[in-house]
Amino acid sequence: EFNKANYQDLIWKLPVSDLLYVGRSTNRTLQKYGIRTIGELARTDPSFLERQLGKMGLVIFSFANGWDDSPVAAESYHAPIKSIGNSTTTPRDLECDQDVQIILMALAESVAARLRKHGFKCNVVEISIRDNGLNSITRQKRISQPTNITDEIVKAAFELFKKHYRWEHPIRSLGVRGSDLVMEDIPVQLDLFDNQEKREKLERMDRAVDEIRRRFGYFSIQRAAMYQDKVLSHLDAGTHTVHPHSYFHG
Repeated sequence: EFNKANYQDLIWKLPVSDLLYVGRSTNRTLQKYGIRTIGELARTDPSFLERQLGKMGLVIFSFANGWDDSPVAAESYHAPIKSIGNSTTTPRDLECDQDVQIILMALAESVAARLRKHGFKCNVVEISIRDNGLNSITRQKRISQPTNITDEIVKAAFELFKKHYRWEHPIRSLGVRGSDLVMEDIPVQLDLFDNQEKREKLERMDRAVDEIRRRFGYFSIQRAAMYQDKVLSHLDAGTHTVHPHSYFHG
């Protein structure tokens, strides 16, 4: 377990690609300039990083140095980003609840998988809807316990959809976002009405799916609901861009 005293000893020797926000493109740029470890990144002139990578250069410089200037820095369970979401223009216009369920499932799976990958859970689920008349709405709800479980995120997303959309037009695009993030090991007050054993089983199943997809590809395992429509189920939400929102934007 690391702290401010041993941060450099434990973290700086790791490859820079291990740092949150350092994706393939950023890693290639850093490698080009001989920046291979988190320690080397932390010792790089921040103005040089800003010239090469824009504002994100300053963000990863701060993470590399273990700095956190956010108002919640003293609370160790807060995640270093505010939200993770995914959205898509659908393969065809959505015309019924079943269509929406298929796309929400694909999006919720990708959001939940990214949360699990980085060790986060969300307290808020948000959806965005744009119909083929280009009207847009965004709605969100707070859930009873922090989660990175696909079923819980898609359930909250579909409840939001049913409550707020009236099918005046077919739907052109959908988005799902988990926000108000916390670290996955945050202690929670157990709800007597929640089946914790079932939640743990769902999370284990999700992590098993993550591993299968990591090894054999996104389409190697699919939920039964995805086979209800061949066109919509062809959406590969696993390769869509997922946009984390840094607290530096807040």
